Amino acid sequence: MYGTVKDQLRAELDEIEAAGLTKRERGIRGPQSSEIEVAGREVLNFCANNYLGLANDPRIVAAAHRALDEWGYGLASVRFICGTQELHLELERRVSEFLGYDDTILFSSCFDANGGVFEVLFGPDDAIISDELNHASIIDGIRLSKAQRYRYRNRDMTDLEAQLVAASDARRRVIVTDGVFSMDGYLAPLAEICDLADRYDALVFVDDSHAVGFVGAHGRGTPEQCGVEGRVDITTGTFGKALGGASGGYVSARKEIVELLRQRARPYLFSNTLAPAIVAGTIEALSLVAGSGELRSRLQSNAALFRSLLTDAGFELLPGEHPIVPVMFGDAALTARIADALQARGVFVTAFSFPVVPRGAARIRVQLSAAHSEEEIRRCVEAFVAARDEVSASA
Repeated sequence: MYGTVKDQLRAELDEIEAAGLTKRERGIRGPQSSEIEVAGREVLNFCANNYLGLANDPRIVAAAHRALDEWGYGLASVRFICGTQELHLELERRVSEFLGYDDTILFSSCFDANGGVFEVLFGPDDAIISDELNHASIIDGIRLSKAQRYRYRNRDMTDLEAQLVAASDARRRVIVTDGVFSMDGYLAPLAEICDLADRYDALVFVDDSHAVGFVGAHGRGTPEQCGVEGRVDITTGTFGKALGGASGGYVSARKEIVELLRQRARPYLFSNTLAPAIVAGTIEALSLVAGSGELRSRLQSNAALFRSLLTDAGFELLPGEHPIVPVMFGDAALTARIADALQARGVFVTAFSFPVVPRGAARIRVQLSAAHSEEEIRRCVEAFVAARDEVSASA
């Protein structure tokens, strides 16, 4: 039987390769940092979600080591059977306190968090109104629900209002958006979204994975940045980016929402919870983020410097202030060649093209970190200029 299936799969893989869409994982040696070892050489890392540079922070590593000694390696079970430790309860309390929510529930990833929400809260009589550029985990989570589904154009409030009108007969309505759209670095217009939610009696759901820890005056994410704290009903996020860069996700929400998720969210009920070392490291990361704005300030300065230098060098960037900086080239093949040329010059980046981004909008998504030095940023810009000139000369 597999002989036939093998041929079918091989043909599909060959089509992906022919279209230039094959994703190749590049092994790195050692910890995540602004400089990493790839294929035996040191390269500058400008494509990680390590926004605050905490992925190898010695304070977080030490907290994780202590947790291994005190709490063990793993839970070996799901929480409602025998897998909850006081450490996990403490992390839920800390996240709730930091974000200003009634309660928080942990998941093994934000993908699972988004996969657990919609089926539980929204049924055939309800309506989910989702931004067209929302993350794949949101899309997959919505597919699990039997609710009516509406989609509005990215950050288009006129279209969102039209969808709210179309869903006016639903029992419950929820507006669903990323806080930051990861391919563009754009923030959702949460003030306008919350105003529409109030007008049409809708809930607001925000996946703030690319914001919590460093967006907003205190790092509380896009609701803080947009002045709508207390008006967003459900926030999901990850510990795998700014908050230590390990793994795990959460839903922070109103009390009854979290209580119902504990009873019915399948990724929570049927998956092991986070390893204790990750929980302890994340608690330490939250303490560092809440206790000082130094890393946020450094990250903002690094992003501003990179944007300024690359703009002065004649590159087209999508506008914004987020440390996600899309450098636009348009043509997919051209973008891939420039990414390869950057790799040859010791700069670790990734080219993105269709279907990850729209046709004709291929880009290299650069991600700044508080761990980057000014010298590393300037070396990266110099490599961009040299790579562009080299590819242009060979065209």
